[in-house]
Amino acid sequence: MSSSNVKPSTSKQQCIKPPALRPGDTVGIVAPASNIKQADLEAGCEALRRAGYKPFYFDSILEQDLYFAGSAKRRLRELQEMFSRYEVRAIICARGGYGANYLLPEKPVASRPKILVGYSDITSLLTYFSTPEGFVTFHGPMAAKDWAHNDGVHLASWRSALSGAEPWDVPTGAGVSGLVDGEAEGTLYGGCLSILVASLGTPYEIQTDGTILFLEDLAAKPYQIDRMLMHLKLAGKFARVRGIVFGEMLDCVQAPGQGYTLQEVVTRIVGDLEVPVAYGVRSGHVMAENITLPFGVRARLTVRGGQVGLRILESAVTP
Repeated sequence: MSSSNVKPSTSKQQCIKPPALRPGDTVGIVAPASNIKQADLEAGCEALRRAGYKPFYFDSILEQDLYFAGSAKRRLRELQEMFSRYEVRAIICARGGYGANYLLPEKPVASRPKILVGYSDITSLLTYFSTPEGFVTFHGPMAAKDWAHNDGVHLASWRSALSGAEPWDVPTGAGVSGLVDGEAEGTLYGGCLSILVASLGTPYEIQTDGTILFLEDLAAKPYQIDRMLMHLKLAGKFARVRGIVFGEMLDCVQAPGQGYTLQEVVTRIVGDLEVPVAYGVRSGHVMAENITLPFGVRARLTVRGGQVGLRILESAVTP
C-alpha cells in the first residue's frame, strides 16, 4: 500500500510532552489504586536501581483501607506531591487493581507535566491526564508488578519512549498478527478495555476521534470482550478511529479447547470499520517483557497480509 493511501491523522490538538528520563534521575513510586506488598515494592525498586534510577516513595504507600492503598485522600495527596517535587522526574505506579477512579472527582492537577507510567486500573489516570489539554502519558511496566520480576520489562521500548527516540518501532514479532489490512496514522491512545468502557457516561469519558486505539484486558471471557466492544461501538467510539491495536489479551478464554478464537470474536465487531486492526501487542497485562507505549503522540499502524508494523512517529518527551 502506498503512502498516498495512508489515512491521515486528524487535527486533534497534541498533548504537552514531559521532560525525558535520564540515568541517575529520581523516579517517584505511587499507589493510586489497590494496596501493595512491601516485598514486591522493594524488588521493583531494586530493579529500577539496577536500571540506573533512584526510586523514591513515601512510607504511607503501604497503608491499607479495604482493598485500597489507603484512603482516597492519601492516594491523591501522594500523587500530587510527586508532581510537585522538582527532583522527581517520573512517576511510576506500583500496581493497578482498583481505586484510581476515586481520585478523578477531586480533579488531580499536575503542577508540571511529568512522565506517568502504569496500566490496568491506572488507565483512568492515563486518559485523564492525556486529554488534548494535558500531557503525554505512558502505558507500561509498574514498580511492584513488572519491575519486580526478572523478565517483566521490555527495556528497549522503555528507553525509546522515555528518553526521546524518534521515530521508533514498537516490537511486533512473535504473537502479533494482523486482522484487517490497511495503513493509517493517528494519535496513540487507549488502555485497559474494561476501564475505558467504564468511563462512558461520566465526565471523564474517553475521546477516541483520530486515534490509533490500543485495547487490552486480563481474564475477561470472549463474550465479555464482545459485550464491551459492542458497547464502545454502539456509543460511537469507533466511528472516527484511525486504527485499532489489541494487546496480548492474557487469559481471555472461555474454557480450554473452545471452538473459536478471540481474534474471530473481535474481528466480527471491528472488521467492518474499514480501518487496520492488529492483535497481540505485548503491553499491559502480559506474560513477560511489558512494552511501553506513549499515549498522546502520532503513530502509524500498518497491517498487510497478517504482518503488523506500529511506528511511533515523534518523540514522546522533551530533551
